[in-house]
Amino acid sequence: MKLPRDSIRARLIGLAMMLTGMALVAGYLVISTLLEDFITGRFDAETAAVADALIAGATIGDRGQLEAGPAPSDPRFQIPLSGWFWQLSQDGRVMAKSPSLFDNVLRPPEGNFTGGPGTGPADEPLRVTHYGFTLPDSDAALAVTVTAPGAEIDAAMARLRRPLMFSLIALGLALGLASLFQVAAGLRSLDRLGRDIRDIRAGRTEALPLPRVAELRPVAHELNALIEQNRKVLARTREHVGNLAHSLKTPLAALDNGLPPDHPGHALIARMDRQIGWHLRRARSSGAAGLLGSRTEIAPVLEDVMLVLHRPVTESGLRVETDLPPGIAFAGERQDLEEMIGNLVENAVKWARTRIRVRAGALGPNRLWVEIEDDGPGMSEADYAQALRRGTRLDESGPPGTGLGLAIVSDLAALHGGRLDLARGGSGGLCARLELPA
Repeated sequence: MKLPRDSIRARLIGLAMMLTGMALVAGYLVISTLLEDFITGRFDAETAAVADALIAGATIGDRGQLEAGPAPSDPRFQIPLSGWFWQLSQDGRVMAKSPSLFDNVLRPPEGNFTGGPGTGPADEPLRVTHYGFTLPDSDAALAVTVTAPGAEIDAAMARLRRPLMFSLIALGLALGLASLFQVAAGLRSLDRLGRDIRDIRAGRTEALPLPRVAELRPVAHELNALIEQNRKVLARTREHVGNLAHSLKTPLAALDNGLPPDHPGHALIARMDRQIGWHLRRARSSGAAGLLGSRTEIAPVLEDVMLVLHRPVTESGLRVETDLPPGIAFAGERQDLEEMIGNLVENAVKWARTRIRVRAGALGPNRLWVEIEDDGPGMSEADYAQALRRGTRLDESGPPGTGLGLAIVSDLAALHGGRLDLARGGSGGLCARLELPA
């Protein structure tokens, strides 16, 4: 799964991996240092014990020369050039040494120390213990030197560092998987909140359920309050629009009725009435478009529309054919869908000769289409764009109307992110196709 750079998951996982890696590297360095101190301390303890044994066995001979006691029994001091060496010196002269040195001698650094660095006959690295001592009846400068091979110390460290490194890598992988699980579990509530918001936009629910996570409950409360405020604002807008319609249309009707039948003002009043109707419907639909939590099924709306148009359909002897998949729904308010389908079906009833066909289907998970087709005279392709302009009537001798129906449907569909297309139907009449959010 590829995560964007601005993702919370990516940031949390990246931060967890970085901190885990830094902690593991630091742990490796600290543990390695402790192990190195432990191993070198063990080697130093061995060489110091051999040195103490050599001092305990050393004596001064009759001629005042240093003589070694019993040699250490450790066979490593017998193997030639093994790196395990010892020697006793008096006044800077080597008086006794281990067989592993052959004819070589050690040149230890100045001073007394346990576990210092040094080199052997072949310049190989050694771990050196060297200090001076005294014996009764002798004023000579006596010294003992015992060494251990640096290669053995390095090999012992390598044997411990390798499993330590593999163990920390395994621990890092386990911690990485734990971090992934922790981040996924911690952000699951955000994913659920996102799905709940999408359900509201799709109209599958009207409010957000309260999350189980306490930190997200205030967010859910605020979103629910925002949705409720949206509904209240829409309700007030519709009320004002209705009041405005009443206050404008009533004086116009009274003015129209007061004029003589042949007065030219009737045409002007009709035009004003159409303009008022257009703007009022547009204002109402603009407030309704995109209302959160709205979902309306197609089939019940069509049934209601056909119930209203039952009389003109029956009187004209029209046959209405429907093909609507069950459950297909519009992501918007019922009133808007009734406005769009009602205008299109009413237009089809006016112009159809024998048959009207209504179909619907899905264009994808978030899109649907509705087609209303009649077998009337139809219109030419050049008239399609003109028919969608408000107040335009292509045939003044046809059935009565304001010329607003198709324009209102087109405008309302556009406000919902949809569209209305006109085309010639299979029977020669007009086919109006709506594409809307689902």
